[in-house]
Amino acid sequence: MVVSEFIDVWDSLTFDRDLSAVLANEADLVRNYMTAEDRIFLSYDLGRCPERWLTRPENPYASAFGAMQEAIQCHMQSRAIRAWHYTRLTGSEVDELRHKGIDLSTPTTLRQRLDSLIISGQLSQQHADALHSASPFHSDQLESRSNKFFLVSHPQPIDNPGVEPLMAHWGGEVASMFVKDPALLAPLSVIGKPRVLEVLVPLALTRSSYTAAGAVIATFGRTLGCIPNGHMFDLWVTAPLAASAILKVHTESEPSFQAIGRCYPEGYIDLDIGHWKELTGED
Repeated sequence: MVVSEFIDVWDSLTFDRDLSAVLANEADLVRNYMTAEDRIFLSYDLGRCPERWLTRPENPYASAFGAMQEAIQCHMQSRAIRAWHYTRLTGSEVDELRHKGIDLSTPTTLRQRLDSLIISGQLSQQHADALHSASPFHSDQLESRSNKFFLVSHPQPIDNPGVEPLMAHWGGEVASMFVKDPALLAPLSVIGKPRVLEVLVPLALTRSSYTAAGAVIATFGRTLGCIPNGHMFDLWVTAPLAASAILKVHTESEPSFQAIGRCYPEGYIDLDIGHWKELTGED
């Protein structure tokens, strides 16, 4: 699949003309639904209004809103988004990504990556074998982690607790994240460098078109003066991506790496934090 353009689900200025027109036609519904949600949040979830209900009320616009999101899902299926992958890679691995593109994670690709570290002298055979045996691939997580490449829809600061562990040790979720033995983990903290990949992801290669629709609706709602949740979501591709899908590679030593999720990329607003602060009045 060849795709040259993408949108950021968090930036309405990147939405193409057709998508923007579809959203504009639903402006009243989006505004009414989000206004009702905020009222329910304040009255029931936070208990700030005197007429607090005993049970959480239904949003009267929920049914129509859900149907709209399903319709926009169809539009998103043919689009690509920019997504973010947090990891720790060697320079050779970065070069290979730029040359060959992104392969899916499998027991075979993990073994190949470990073998490369053995050849380069960064891991012993015994250590690599122990890591391979400790991988989630050798558990009931085999199916859930095989033949996938995981990303996140919104750029996160590098010290975010959700992404920081992925960059602390080489190997990520299939090699290091679930290892508890300090002796096994120790060498993985000095192999490679923390990196963040910006990746162009055709939504047709994921199962996230509906979730992406929710995110663009939330972003559109922001332009109407609403204060929705940002709808950040995890996603994975189910087919390899060409080298052209790798838009940028940010490395720990680079200024852009430190700025991710704070002042880079331009135009990014953390809607999840903004939503809470605006509704609660907290700084």
